[in-house]
Amino acid sequence: MVSRFSRSDSASGKSVRIHHRLPFPISVKLQRIMMKSSSFPTNSSLSLVNEERGRVEHKVGEHDAVIIVDHGSRRQESNLMLNEFVAMFKARTGYQIVEPAHMELAKPSINDAFRLCMQKGAKRVIISPFFLSPGRHWLQDIPALVADASKEHSGISYIITAPLGLHELMVDVMNDRIKHCLTHVAGDADECSVCAGTGKCRLYQNQ
Repeated sequence: MVSRFSRSDSASGKSVRIHHRLPFPISVKLQRIMMKSSSFPTNSSLSLVNEERGRVEHKVGEHDAVIIVDHGSRRQESNLMLNEFVAMFKARTGYQIVEPAHMELAKPSINDAFRLCMQKGAKRVIISPFFLSPGRHWLQDIPALVADASKEHSGISYIITAPLGLHELMVDVMNDRIKHCLTHVAGDADECSVCAGTGKCRLYQNQ
């Protein structure tokens, strides 16, 4: 399946049409699945039967909330970047309740975000770590913080998803970043939002 969208080219100002191949086939049927045993409510989300992979893929439902957690930083620009990503994620997915949270060093905390999700009517919370690898923060710190946050809200279930890890689409993300940086140092593109104002994205050469 191919999706098409347009973006503005920063060098020319022209609209460029992008063709992106999605990682699932067109032959995806939508149906409701009644699970015989599950720790999560099944009536709040839709299920996708992916015929190519032969598995049921559940979607985020209207009573689900997503909390995207990063480490947190003393550098405010880094914390604000999580807000920007959450805004992009919510706009792209259409999920109703999506909140940012920092594991430490900055607000909102995981407890703050969890409480806000409850105020917005969530019945299940999906915590998605904005981390690359499954290190100690994913194994220990985040589960402990989420468990403490959930104690204030009886009857609420939650899941902590895997970090980004070795997802095949990460290859595309890294390759896109490499190409943009090469284009920038060649003088044909502005700095990206990550490097903007830092002057770090430049070509170094030993004399």
